[in-house]
Amino acid sequence: MPVAVFASATDDPAQWLPALREAMPALEVRVWPEIGDPAGIDYAIVWKPPAGMLAALPKLKVIYSLGAGIDAMLRDPTLPADVPLVRMVDLSLSEGMVEYVAEQVLAIHRQARTYRAQQAAGEWLQHDQRLARDTTVGILGLGTLGAAAARALTALNFRVAGWSRTPKAVTGVEGFAGAEQLGAFLARSEILVCLLPLTAETEDILDRRLFAALPRGAWVVNAGRGHHLVDADLIAALDSGHLAGAVLDVFRTEPLPAGHPFWAHPKLVLTPHIAASNNAKYATQRLAEQIARFERGEPMEDVVDRSRGY
Repeated sequence: MPVAVFASATDDPAQWLPALREAMPALEVRVWPEIGDPAGIDYAIVWKPPAGMLAALPKLKVIYSLGAGIDAMLRDPTLPADVPLVRMVDLSLSEGMVEYVAEQVLAIHRQARTYRAQQAAGEWLQHDQRLARDTTVGILGLGTLGAAAARALTALNFRVAGWSRTPKAVTGVEGFAGAEQLGAFLARSEILVCLLPLTAETEDILDRRLFAALPRGAWVVNAGRGHHLVDADLIAALDSGHLAGAVLDVFRTEPLPAGHPFWAHPKLVLTPHIAASNNAKYATQRLAEQIARFERGEPMEDVVDRSRGY
């Protein structure tokens, strides 16, 4: 019987264990730190595990992340270099991100904040409304989540542009790739949605130079990683009037500290890292598929290329 260890800094094991046992009845699951003999562990199912934990499992075959972001694990110098690391990209994660991006883009496009403020002030005032077909949304990052969000926005009739490190084709999306095409992509992005992975190349990418390359009056939605954003540069771009507003779901420090200037800024909409999360029922089905592939000797999907960082 294969054995897995479950360790998560945020997920309640009580929510995951029944789903894991239902999806993989032949798998024995042990919850960190009560794992018995470390040499008996075949698989690790983790989210932000304690530093050094994975290195202490000498017979580990595969590491499965409970999330799509694996940058925290890659920063662990003790992470076993010869063990495959697999990102979680399941149906619930993709659907949740699509819903979040569509919600925020539509709220910006339909001037929801303006009308909420007018309601609070008791004002009845109508504003001109553009059609989606006349508004360009730029998706920064065309991986699994970015491509899914782009397709959803094209279905809503938005003009959609997408940027990625290397060329990617998504039906109905104007594609841009590489550093040489980033400027042209930004120049047409009236609403910019960041869904990039966090790597050495993408850290601090949402900075003053990027904001200056956006059209005046643009909005920024960051549902990628908190370390993509230079906080002070965003505040400066908002205060100057170059950016009309921003929606942030991820932050450098989470929870966002009390007293951080983001809390009170009138041009910011904040959500507490809820854009997309794995549903235990669907995520465990995905895990079962991946483990079955490995045990049959077949290639797994969403294996991390450590040289790229995703």
